Amino acid sequence: MTAIRTDKELEQFRNLMEVPSQFEEGFNWTSLAGALFIAMLMVPGAMYMNLLAGMGVGPAAQWVTVILFIEVARRAHKHLKRAEIFILFFMAGAIMQQQQFAGLLWNQFFVQSRASIGLGVADTIPHWYAPGDPEVLALRSFLHPAWYPAVGLIIFQTLLGRLNVTILSYGLFRIASDVEKLPFPMAPIGAQGILALAEQQTEESKRSRGQEDEGSWRWRVFSIGGILGLSFGLLYMALPTITGALFDEPITILPIPFTDWTPKTSKYLSAVATGMSLNLGQLIVGMVLPFYAMLGSFVGLMMQVVANPALHHFGLLPSWNTADDTIQTMFHNHIDFYFSFTIGIALAIAAAGIFQVFRSLRIRRKERRRKEELLGSAEEERVSPYRGVPPGRGDIRTPWILATYLFTSMSYILVSGWLIDWHPNVMVVLFFFAFLYQPFISYVTARLEGMAGQVMQIPFVREAAFILSGYSGDVKIWFLPVPIQNFGRRTVFYRQAELTGTKFWSIWKAELTLVPIVLLSSIFFAEFIWRLAEIPSANYPYAQKMWELGAAQQCIIFSSTLGRFSQFQEAFRPEYLAAGAGFGLLLFFVMWFLNLPIMLIYGTIRGLNNTLPHVVLPQFIGALIGKFYFQRKLGLKWRQYIPVVAAGFACGMGLITVLAVGLNFLATAVIRIPF
Repeated sequence: MTAIRTDKELEQFRNLMEVPSQFEEGFNWTSLAGALFIAMLMVPGAMYMNLLAGMGVGPAAQWVTVILFIEVARRAHKHLKRAEIFILFFMAGAIMQQQQFAGLLWNQFFVQSRASIGLGVADTIPHWYAPGDPEVLALRSFLHPAWYPAVGLIIFQTLLGRLNVTILSYGLFRIASDVEKLPFPMAPIGAQGILALAEQQTEESKRSRGQEDEGSWRWRVFSIGGILGLSFGLLYMALPTITGALFDEPITILPIPFTDWTPKTSKYLSAVATGMSLNLGQLIVGMVLPFYAMLGSFVGLMMQVVANPALHHFGLLPSWNTADDTIQTMFHNHIDFYFSFTIGIALAIAAAGIFQVFRSLRIRRKERRRKEELLGSAEEERVSPYRGVPPGRGDIRTPWILATYLFTSMSYILVSGWLIDWHPNVMVVLFFFAFLYQPFISYVTARLEGMAGQVMQIPFVREAAFILSGYSGDVKIWFLPVPIQNFGRRTVFYRQAELTGTKFWSIWKAELTLVPIVLLSSIFFAEFIWRLAEIPSANYPYAQKMWELGAAQQCIIFSSTLGRFSQFQEAFRPEYLAAGAGFGLLLFFVMWFLNLPIMLIYGTIRGLNNTLPHVVLPQFIGALIGKFYFQRKLGLKWRQYIPVVAAGFACGMGLITVLAVGLNFLATAVIRIPF
């Protein structure tokens, strides 16, 4: 193997767009107005949807905002540039993703959950995570002084986290894109919708001048997706949201978050969770993502369906019984076998990613030497590694990137050390994360994103380091602001900005504006939603059904530092971990040497990761429809169409859901007169 393997499916994604020759400023007063619009109208809807159905309105809020501002600009006889649309889109998404204070809703639940109380975790949760006083929690208000330490820690993490991920991911992008010239095959998917909206403005401008329409397919396809989203969202999200405010129990036609078949199939499929999500969005996701990734996930899931009855027969899944539903089945299997096995599987994925990165580095080094021998010299490349960088993009110097890295890392270490009383072994762990693990995992992820659109993740590194540190007696260590971010994940975002011709300084100005807006809006609406009803409760079916499972799984890990026998010791089995790692590596290299597609390899390994089948099945069905019907009918144009359809669908779902949430808030706020 002397050349870097190319994947035909990934090549389709690589060739969707090209970097423009000019870059434009995208941040202005319009961007600020868009951010305020999102903060006031979309944030409460996003929080509510997460509690109701376990899904946000992130993409929907982005498209709604952009389309609204395009329409306002059109009526003012103005034209929004692609860069302005991209920054609007980015700011809307950032506000949706950075609702830090919404996490306090989980915190208040966790300290009083059955799992944390039953395992003795609740008694040692620190006050800077959540107050444990039942009287304070009964007030349902984050404005009580007992919540101030938790609020202060969130503000600290928000400020440092945004500075960290913005600047350091940019530095990794420069290495992966400018120096190593990696293609970032998945980036065009995120940029296609921006072009659709920019194209729509151009189309309308030509019509107003009496010119012919020469290419409005993106807008037409986007509109089709929007109608689908509006229609489905009315049934799936709006109906239960509105009726939940008017009646004691919401009316739900399509089960949220999924329909559960496990009790009915338990006689035939022992220890197998069965069911399906009836969210049409999952079908569209399967069409958007690479086909072989979806096929691999389905293959891995089928392996689980075959393996679980055998594991139960041989006594490796002893906790399961025929009365268990999906949640109980997943939890019992997790404790008995998959907790350790999936650690091994994830280690196999990590090892495969590292193998790919270092193999490609070795091959590129050989190719460079061969060119040097043929040309006699490569001095120009050695002197200017950034040669070929597009002019006017808005780059910053490397020393500023390094200074940001040192400042943020030391800030995390000092604050965490103070919170943990300067425990010497924990301090060693913090330095290890900040200056060894964090840069390593970020660089490997950046290269994987650049080569194959994959994210690198080594599982349970934080957990293993904390346990090996010898810390015991309480669970404070699990809530520290640890410097263990993976900056490589965001490198693809900078390629999207580059493809849309957006100056990078526009992004950094937007980040400075976003932080105070995000903090104020998220704490205000988290406070408001908590006061409406207890969380979780019947008004929030997803939270009521899934949060207790999440708490139980977290307590498995947290109980390991209590200094006594814990559920972690019961769940952690080194032999299962080794089996998972060995099987995952064997499967990867067998498929690799058979020259199977890269996405099929990763999808199969991930499908073995105790995957919830309810999402995999509709995604695979969507992948089949897209591959064997639409792609055969439309050819390679399908790869350009479907990301725009998905964007329109998210927009339609968001519009109808935000309207329903607004009606819910209005109905709940009405004072009922008793006569």
